[in-house]
Amino acid sequence: MAELNLGKGLTAGKVASNVQKKLTRAQEKVLQKLGKADETKDVAFEEGVINFNKQYTEGSKLQRDLRAYLEAVKAMHESSKNLQACLVDMYEPEWYGKNEVDSIAEDCDVLWTDYHQKLVDHALISMDTYLGQFPDIKARIAKRDRKLVDYDSARHNYAATHKSKKKDGGIKITKAEEEFERAQKVFEEINADLQEELPSLWNSRVGFYVSTFQSLAGFEEKFHKEMSRVRLFYRSPIVLHLDKTKQQNRIFTPAVAAVAAVAAEPTEAASAPAEMPPGFMFKVQVMHDYAANDTDELEMKAGDVVLVITFDNPDEQDDGWLMGIKQHDWEQSKENATKGVFPENFTQRL
Repeated sequence: MAELNLGKGLTAGKVASNVQKKLTRAQEKVLQKLGKADETKDVAFEEGVINFNKQYTEGSKLQRDLRAYLEAVKAMHESSKNLQACLVDMYEPEWYGKNEVDSIAEDCDVLWTDYHQKLVDHALISMDTYLGQFPDIKARIAKRDRKLVDYDSARHNYAATHKSKKKDGGIKITKAEEEFERAQKVFEEINADLQEELPSLWNSRVGFYVSTFQSLAGFEEKFHKEMSRVRLFYRSPIVLHLDKTKQQNRIFTPAVAAVAAVAAEPTEAASAPAEMPPGFMFKVQVMHDYAANDTDELEMKAGDVVLVITFDNPDEQDDGWLMGIKQHDWEQSKENATKGVFPENFTQRL
């Protein structure tokens, strides 16, 4: 008579076998809890499972927090984009630096997009790959637990059969021995694999965490540094537009013009040209305070006069940046005066 097929490869015989396995395991666990059957223990493996669960929990939390961080970056990008669009719309076409303002808005958008994409490519995807190995190992740990119960059950059955004095004891002993050897082989195979994998996985967490947080810190530092440079030029067109507006709105009275003319006349008592640093080109006056963002930058206050000099290596000069020494420092220290780079748009040429 053909065996009944229940679908998905299941047959009545397989179903009965699975039910019998579950009953045998349940019976074995009850006997172990009641102290009527000894249980195979592996303290080192149990510690490995504890570490595995801890590692999985910590990694899952890091993944959730990283996803939340990416959502926040995305939201900030959208807010920044809306704010830039508002400024572009408000900035009238005839105002000085209209094209620069439009270009800066585009640069900010590109920086945000690039920052978010790098976080996804080098942090989130790595995080997903790292955590992707845990479900399979967790399933195999659960399978090992089941096979351990089967092993203990077969071991106890084999021992009990040996003590039996029934006539058919030889046949039962042979069958029990075969079941015991089969259960032992299955358990030892899966156990050996996990004994090797769990410590290796546990030790890998340090390198993964270091790599992940170094990437996050590096991308964030680069993003803010590039954004700060864009912000400097972002401020420049508006400031220069205001300066030009003020100059156009000045009213020169005849008296003021006369004073200016007198002040401009050369005098016989004029002092000889002051000594200038090597490579001197021209002077500029600082219009707005500038806080140095790096060791090679010049700290400046509004009103300072800076002596602009040539770069030691012209290839190192960036667009919009000059090299100089504050005039006061030069007069006080000469060759020992501190020199540094500064944004040209914070100054006005004298």
